[in-house]
Amino acid sequence: MASTLTAPSTVDDRVSSRSLGARLLSRPEVGSLVGAVVVLVFFLITAPPFRDLATTGTILYQAALIGMMAVPVALLMVGGEFDLSAGVAVTTAGLTGGLFSYQFSTNVWVGVLVALVVAVAVGAFNGWLLMRTGLPSFLVTLGTFFILQGLNLGVTRVLSGTVSSNSISDMDGFESAKAVFASEFKLGPINVKILIVWWIVFVAIATWVLLKTKVGNWVFAVGGDAAAARAVGVPVKRVKIGLFVTVGFFAWFSGMHLLFNQAVVQSGEGVGKEFIYIIAAVVGGCLLTGGYGSVVGSAIGALIFGMTQLGVVYAGWNADWFKAFLGVMLLLATIVNLVVKKRADLR
Repeated sequence: MASTLTAPSTVDDRVSSRSLGARLLSRPEVGSLVGAVVVLVFFLITAPPFRDLATTGTILYQAALIGMMAVPVALLMVGGEFDLSAGVAVTTAGLTGGLFSYQFSTNVWVGVLVALVVAVAVGAFNGWLLMRTGLPSFLVTLGTFFILQGLNLGVTRVLSGTVSSNSISDMDGFESAKAVFASEFKLGPINVKILIVWWIVFVAIATWVLLKTKVGNWVFAVGGDAAAARAVGVPVKRVKIGLFVTVGFFAWFSGMHLLFNQAVVQSGEGVGKEFIYIIAAVVGGCLLTGGYGSVVGSAIGALIFGMTQLGVVYAGWNADWFKAFLGVMLLLATIVNLVVKKRADLR
């Protein structure tokens, strides 16, 4: 008796194609992009100076100041870790460059290179200690935060006699270094700071690395499940240390902008900035649990931050409300990110 074979009624979801809408909705940046549009429209209505094209450069610069450090912080969060020393590390880099150049009367480019070595060493130390001890990155980098904060204040006071570094505006190499880290140019009515250009370039490079390279796959893997990643051959230790070193590199670059934008650096700067970087990354779609997030999203999160910070001022409101708005924004972003992630997992 011949048997009758019937085709399966459903298609294996592992090989089924997904619609463009489903793929877009599964992206981590979706929630922050909607939020950015809402914030933009809101301040266009309530803050008249916001409609002036000339203010665009100021808003983008405000976003770039945050977004530059949000790039490595987002990568680190995708990799499942935090760095609470990121804010003061920027100040450490700026102070190192300024104090070294002034105290040893060298060309400022020598100070720039010394600052790079110090900033990268701080990142490498955080990563090495994390992997060596197995302690949570929250505790390791909190310790580094206090160490750097104390060193910034103590060393600066000993060497300069004040709480800021000595001015290096008349030293050899200052103008060429300023051209790289803190120059500006006109684009029609918009005054564009070079930091904005660097920010866009770094976001593009980091996005390419995260989405198109083997290293990017490793970052997602160690953030999702480090033990499973190690079991399939991912070099977890090298990836995590590399992510902390990346934070150190960006802290150096931001510190050089701080130094050459003002020629001096205040030793108390940077405290509290680490939370702003983390908020920008979370608003941009990074999950606090790791393994999910986006560098482009962190840039959108920084843009929301910049628009809100200046929008409150342009609208003539009391700046005290900004922090309350920030807290609400963080909670909403976290909830939206979780919903988007769950819906993406179900598709």
